[in-house]
Amino acid sequence: MRAVILDYGAGNLHSLAKAVRSTGVEVIVTPDPPTALNADALFLPGVGAFGSATAALSPDRDAIRTALNSGLPCLGICLGMQLLFETSEEGEGIGLEVIPGFVRQLDASRIPQIGWNTLENSADDLISTSGLESAYFANSYVCEPADRSCVTSWATHESDRFAASVRVNNIVGVQFHPEKSSVAGCELIRAFLREAAR
Repeated sequence: MRAVILDYGAGNLHSLAKAVRSTGVEVIVTPDPPTALNADALFLPGVGAFGSATAALSPDRDAIRTALNSGLPCLGICLGMQLLFETSEEGEGIGLEVIPGFVRQLDASRIPQIGWNTLENSADDLISTSGLESAYFANSYVCEPADRSCVTSWATHESDRFAASVRVNNIVGVQFHPEKSSVAGCELIRAFLREAAR
């Protein structure tokens, strides 16, 4: 199968590409959305700002949204998860709008949240079968889905409980970084790719 990481100016591309390659799957990193949308599995990577990322995606936003809504398997990581939503308190711009809701700042005295945090109430086989009980986070913002039934795990930073992962059909978003979450995080990526290959 062919996996593509869409490079829209976000960071952490190298470690994500390395984690995907470790599963034995070919991976291409490209800034070209038409190439990305011709993949078997799409990764939206995750270190950067919502406004600049939405500006980079804007010319191809409708095509990306159509591909995702038509069944292209996608794993959005950290900022990539936030881009699946509509708007963000972090900055201007419109997300991909494949999950109704918005992105808000963490309600905590220590921002950003950096480090390991426990995943609560995991309800997605990708997480449960990977053995991922805690994951590495690096975020100041979190997603607020309009319909919380799409939330597949939760995490709490200080007293703020937020969606750690979401799923709508073949679209998966994780607020944490699986590529930095040790063996179990890489197993989540492997499980996502196995599912995408079906």
